[in-house]
Amino acid sequence: MAEVRPAARPLSPHLQIYRWSWTMAMSIAHRATGVALYGGTLLIALWLIAAASGPAAYETAQAVAGSLLGRLVLFGYTFVLLHHMVGGVRHFVWDLGHGYSPQARMNLAKYSVVVSGGLTLLVWIVALTR
Repeated sequence: MAEVRPAARPLSPHLQIYRWSWTMAMSIAHRATGVALYGGTLLIALWLIAAASGPAAYETAQAVAGSLLGRLVLFGYTFVLLHHMVGGVRHFVWDLGHGYSPQARMNLAKYSVVVSGGLTLLVWIVALTR
C-alpha cells in the first residue's frame, strides 16, 4: 500500500490566498444585507403589533422610531434593503448571461454601492420633505 503524503499546497482556497476585490466584497455584503433584513423585518413586525395594540403602544413605537437612534436604525435599514435589492438586480443581470467580463463585474460591484447609496438618500429626501 502506497504512503499518502500531505500536499505542499492548500487543498482548498481560502481568504488568505485571494486578493480582495469589489466583487468579493459585494458578494459578502449581499449575504450580510440578507441577514440584516431579518432584523429590520422584526422591527416592522413590532411596529405593526404596536399599531394593532392601541394608541398608547403606537405612540411609544412612533416615539422610538422618531428618536435620533430610531432614525439612524431606519436609515440603515433603508440602505440595507436597497443594497440587497440592487445586489439582486446585479445577480439577475448575470442570470441573463451579461456582465461576465472582468471590467463589467467590477463596474457592477462598484456601482451597486453608489446606486444603493443614492437611492437611500433619495428615499430619505422624499420622506423628509413631505
